[in-house]
Amino acid sequence: MSRNIPEKKLSYATKFLNLVKEYERILLVNADNVGSKHFQQIRQNLRGRAVILMGKNTVVRKILRLHAEEHPQLQQLLPKLYGNLGFVFTNGDVNEIREVITSNRVGAMARVGAIAPCNVMLPAGPTGLEPGQTSFLQALDIPTMIVKGQIEIKNDIQVIKKGNKVNASQAALLVKLNIKPFEYGLVVEWVYDGGVLFAAEVLDLKDSDLLSLFNQGVRNIAAIGLAVGYPTLASVPHSVINGYKNVAAIALETSVSFKEIDELKNILADPEAFAKLLASKAAAAPAAGSGSAAAPAAKAEEPAPAEEEEEEDMGGGLFGDDEEDF
Repeated sequence: MSRNIPEKKLSYATKFLNLVKEYERILLVNADNVGSKHFQQIRQNLRGRAVILMGKNTVVRKILRLHAEEHPQLQQLLPKLYGNLGFVFTNGDVNEIREVITSNRVGAMARVGAIAPCNVMLPAGPTGLEPGQTSFLQALDIPTMIVKGQIEIKNDIQVIKKGNKVNASQAALLVKLNIKPFEYGLVVEWVYDGGVLFAAEVLDLKDSDLLSLFNQGVRNIAAIGLAVGYPTLASVPHSVINGYKNVAAIALETSVSFKEIDELKNILADPEAFAKLLASKAAAAPAAGSGSAAAPAAKAEEPAPAEEEEEEDMGGGLFGDDEEDF
């Protein structure tokens, strides 16, 4: 006897599969500590560009497994379906959509038992608390003093450490000081684009980062090729250079001669002559530059005689006055 599936789950499955067919990209977002009002604001900012769909991870896993043949690439999502997870479907630019999502963050009070997403520091200075609250601050090992009828904190002090749970005293202190230390919002964790799933941190990579990683990979391949004696496109240039160095070393110590090594032998035989040659070339370079600069200057002075001829033609005639009026 088959088990009846609730209408609500069937409707959700239909909606999920329709979105998968309509949109090419899916952003997996963590929605911890995001309230309904905050969620509504994010949906409004994404309207027309993306659709947010929340749901139970167990239901989504079931949908993906039942339609594995139709959507085999989506099976990559299964290991990532844990926690308070949501889906953002879009056909737009992933970077722009993520920017909209991450920019919508709101401040929140520290709640007892919450995991601190960042360090919380109290700056030195006035707190606005009356002197009667001194014992409360002292219980938290916060050095204080009374100045002009209010409590002042002597030194900057760390109240909460990132990754630790907020206890009741810490939460009460921050409430008294009216400090909202944490910011919450949707966090993009994974991106599915065109059948490929990758971590959201990949979107932060720049062209320079990619080139650096590529160059490092080439260096690693060249090093391995040289170490094991296996020629590769990356190691062959190094092998050729190393071979030339060996040949040059042998030729310098023997009577072996060829064009390149003869030049090197001449330099080693008479280093002073080589130094003079370099000095003469260095001195000739500025002279050539000044000569090339003088040529345009001479050309610029050539039109001067033409100006004298124009003055003789004008000669104070009647036409000269008429032209000035124009």
